[in-house]
Amino acid sequence: MFKELLNRLLAPAPEPLSDEGARLALTALLVRIARSDHNYSEDEKDRIDRIIRHRFGQDIGGAIILREQAEAMEAEAPDTVRFTRAIKDAVAFEDRIGVVEALWQVALADGHRDASEDALLRLSSNLLGVSDVESAKARQRAEAAQ
Repeated sequence: MFKELLNRLLAPAPEPLSDEGARLALTALLVRIARSDHNYSEDEKDRIDRIIRHRFGQDIGGAIILREQAEAMEAEAPDTVRFTRAIKDAVAFEDRIGVVEALWQVALADGHRDASEDALLRLSSNLLGVSDVESAKARQRAEAAQ
């Protein structure tokens, strides 16, 4: 399934994603944030699983399967721009702020901020149409929830 989704994301004029495709793209972006510091920890995997369970109403088994599919997709995907474009097209603006908050939750899951995670998060937020101020507020909410 993720091969088909990757092909859609790589198309010159990609079609809007299905709900399932949007969930996979969002989860792959969460994985990309977690891997950006080259230390993909169990804490980050656990945080991603909890986000999936909360956002998509999955049980733990479904969350793990979705995360594992997203890990495989993220490993093959060429760039972050296409993930964020697909998510931006599939998700309402108000919900994109929630996406940025979820990205911050993953970036902060291992207990420290990393420059590479910060840079990727700034890029992703911008590409999602979320301002630096809104991203900072999302980070503060994520820090408060830790």
